[in-house]
Amino acid sequence: MTPAEAQQHPAVRTDPADPAAPVVVERDDAVATVRFARPDAMNSLDTATKEALLAALRQVAEDEAVRCVVLTGTGRAFCVGQDLREHAEALQARDYSLGSTVTEHYNPVVRLLAGMDKPVVAAVNGVAAGAGAAFAFAADLRVVASSAGFNLAFAAIGLSCDSGTSWSLPRLVGTARAKELLLRPRTVPAQEALELGLATEVVPDEGLPARAAEVAAELAAGPTRAYGAIRRAVLHSAGTGLDAALEQEAQLMASTGATQDHQDAVTAFLGKQQPAFRGR
Repeated sequence: MTPAEAQQHPAVRTDPADPAAPVVVERDDAVATVRFARPDAMNSLDTATKEALLAALRQVAEDEAVRCVVLTGTGRAFCVGQDLREHAEALQARDYSLGSTVTEHYNPVVRLLAGMDKPVVAAVNGVAAGAGAAFAFAADLRVVASSAGFNLAFAAIGLSCDSGTSWSLPRLVGTARAKELLLRPRTVPAQEALELGLATEVVPDEGLPARAAEVAAELAAGPTRAYGAIRRAVLHSAGTGLDAALEQEAQLMASTGATQDHQDAVTAFLGKQQPAFRGR
């Protein structure tokens, strides 16, 4: 799907005043904000929302003019995961294919959040539960409102974990603590999340939009291709040995060494000036 096609997708809207769809994409220069827009349902993930989110993330991932992505919610929740009302209706109809939405929706979403060639910031405005928490964990940075929290709620409804939680959570907090949070679900408040490593920083509720925008603008003004390469290097090294990681680093160093940003930065350094990165 091209960026133009994604903008025409009925589940993706670019006008924040349009109430027709559950996800909104907002642009501010090189920053794209992908916002959950089902506040009355605490931004839970029904099928329409999952399809909209996937389309929106594909749109911003493929748009070369976007150099940083912010994922956030509307209202008092970031995202509380699977819409259980819709899921209950499926169970009543003897539809037990929960795994299909994992492969069709959740997994592609996490791959985009973790693997697109530009940084991703989660602006966690409220509770992030289940897959919603996992989406935040897939981002590079998590700026968290002081009243927000994380809940790994899967076991509370008799489910295993999904959306990369078994991969991302141990890497953030360690294996033992990850098991504790998964086996004994509870809402981890923002300050504790910061202490555990789930949050990058905690800010007052009213200051979250401005702080997230500040962080995103800083990243959007940086060396986008280098950021993308760093993301890929870290992702690759998590599942490989040292030799394979070194080889991947060598390849990515060669590719970023040929970028205009690198050449301009070296010239600026030698001239004792600040580099102006253009993302290419």
